[in-house]
Amino acid sequence: MQSIGFIGASGLMGHGMAKHLLARGHALTLAVHRNRERVADLLAAGATEAATPAAVAAASEIVFVCVTGSPQVEAALGAAQGLLAGARPGLVIIDCSTSEPDSTARLRERCAAVGVVLVDAPLSRTPVEAEAGRLNVMVGAEAEVFARIEPVLRGFAENVIHVGGPGAGHTLKLLNNFIAQAVCTATAEAFAVGRRAGIDLRKLVELISAGPVNSGLFQAMAKTLDGDLAGLKFELDNARKDVRYYTHLAEGMAIPSVIGEAVHQSLTLASALGHGRKFAPSLVEAQEQLSGAKLVPR
Repeated sequence: MQSIGFIGASGLMGHGMAKHLLARGHALTLAVHRNRERVADLLAAGATEAATPAAVAAASEIVFVCVTGSPQVEAALGAAQGLLAGARPGLVIIDCSTSEPDSTARLRERCAAVGVVLVDAPLSRTPVEAEAGRLNVMVGAEAEVFARIEPVLRGFAENVIHVGGPGAGHTLKLLNNFIAQAVCTATAEAFAVGRRAGIDLRKLVELISAGPVNSGLFQAMAKTLDGDLAGLKFELDNARKDVRYYTHLAEGMAIPSVIGEAVHQSLTLASALGHGRKFAPSLVEAQEQLSGAKLVPR
């Protein structure tokens, strides 16, 4: 068993991860800044609360960071009372956020300068799987570091995939999320066009469900036709942020990202129309406003 720290245990993904680490018998230290009710059960089960991320680092062999994106990760590590302020040589920080690879590379250099290892290990699946201990984790790390942390990751993950060296995890996650949001945005647009063209959308769902275009993402979007806008619990603003990170990645390599920019602008438009704090299936609601099509039963 290891001494584990956690930044972000009150989040939708972080809570389930922290719960399973604690249940496995690890000593767990948390920094809690908001949503205290979300970690009350963790503290009752034996987790320790620390006043600052620096104090979390001082008490831990491994620290997980699961926050919104790169600005939050940078603050968690580099602030005056951030993790690096309390870190001892040998500490491993595992960033499970969806972060920009360039930011991760800069932070990795800062960590290495004080003897700390930064691992990128973003997640896939949803908060439902987080609470069930069935997440997927894509790990960018040197082989020996992966061997050390893999047993810990399996405490909350069903699939732990070593995808390459440092940085590969965050890059792969951006590719994954771009493809995912392309499916979601294309489905929402197709529903609006189909409805305006007089097509029975349930026949479209039947057709796609029986063919190679089908996917779990499509089925989550199809549930909107029954009024279910929570079939994919991923906030639109987070989706928008992730695809922006993807387009930055492509731009930095001078690779055109025509589809990426279109997906990003579709998500930006949905946020501008007031749906940013809703889940990704509300892309269908945005299409209703844009097209006048009636898609979600109310």
